[in-house]
Order: sequence, then structure tokens, then C-alpha cells
Amino acid sequence: MFVTDRPIFGGEKSYYNLMSELAGFIEHTLLKPDSALPDVRRVCEEALRHQFAGVCIPPFFVRDAKRILGEENKVRVVTVVGFPMGYTGIAAKSEEIKRAIDDGADEIDAVVNIAAVKSQNWNHVHHDIDSIVRATHMRGRVSKLILECGLLTTDEIRRLCELAREAGVHYLKTGTGFHGHPATVEMVRTLRAFGGADLRIKAAGGIRTREAAEALLEAGADRLGTSVGTALLDA
Repeated sequence: MFVTDRPIFGGEKSYYNLMSELAGFIEHTLLKPDSALPDVRRVCEEALRHQFAGVCIPPFFVRDAKRILGEENKVRVVTVVGFPMGYTGIAAKSEEIKRAIDDGADEIDAVVNIAAVKSQNWNHVHHDIDSIVRATHMRGRVSKLILECGLLTTDEIRRLCELAREAGVHYLKTGTGFHGHPATVEMVRTLRAFGGADLRIKAAGGIRTREAAEALLEAGADRLGTSVGTALLDA
């Protein structure tokens, strides 16, 4: 079981403490298709400077990010699988996970097969999630399941949360940020309600202000995926 000690933003805490705490929730994200190595180096250096929770980068750059961050640093290397559509075959996702971990990934954000969900093929969805979890956990890494909440009904989200709990997923993630559905307080509260106490929540997509970040944390998010992490701290 994960235990989360979320900060309360406000009160007697100093500006420095608030920013330090916020930084610890942020996964500094770079997933644009035209990303290049200098961009990855910048994101990693910013993550080291602010001590973000992690960097979320394309699988192609995992080995580079691990080298730049160094083995002893606490900043996690996070990468994506089946991204951003989710309808990649089960075997292909497993191979993506294996290669990413071999390259040095600490955490895997894998997109669920939304097409299978919409087709009500829950047997395939179950095997998709179970395969993601087994491939990730057998190597001792952290699993995050991307649900793409903006494309799903409440009942579909509830069913996915049940399957995720049964499989032992570590985190539920609101979405990819690639399909026009930014993370909302309602999404986080829904995942918190259906996911229960054992599942952590990562909010991602469209988090561009400090106010939005704090609202998502107060709603129950444990991580924030954003490409403007440094701007949130400078706001």
C-alpha cells in the first residue's frame, strides 16, 4: 500500500517550502514528436536543479536521460508505452517495457487499449493491463496505467479501476495530454473514488498554472505530469 502525505498549500508555510514541496510532485515532461537530445538534456538539468520527482521522456531517450541524471540521483526516469493511442498489441507493449527498463527506465506509463474498452472487450483489456503490470513489476519498476479519462464514460472508468486494482497497478493516470482532454479536478476525484487507497494518481495534460497544480493535488493527485514544471515554480 502506498501512503501519501500531501502538503496543504497555504497557511504558515514559507514560499520556499511551498515551491520545494510542489517540485517533489512534478514529473517534468517532454513527449513532443520533434523532441531532440538538447531538449532532453535541458529537461534533465532543470529536473536536477529543482529536484522534481522525475522526467517523463520518449523511450528513444531513456538511456540518455539516465546518463545525464546519474545513477545516484533521486530524480526518476519515466517513459511511455503504447503512446499515445493505446491500441498497440499486448506483446508489443511487453517488448516496449522490456527495452525501456533495459535502457534504465524507473517508471512505465502505459496507455490502456481504449479501442478494446469501447468495444466492450473486457477480456482483452484485462490481459492488456495484466501484461503491462507483469512486464513492469517483474523487473521491480513502477507501473502507471494511462486511462484517457476524457474519452471514457464513468462506468468504463470504474471498470478499469477495478481491473487495475486486481492487477496491482501502482498509479492511475488521467490521460496522455495528446487528445484534447486536460486533467481536471473531477477526473482526479473520480479516480480517487474508484481506485481506493491502494492506488496513486497521476494527473497529466494541460497543467499550466500553479493554481491548477495545487487544485489537482488537493483533489487527491500524487504526481503531476507537466511540460512547464519550471514555470509553475516561477509563477
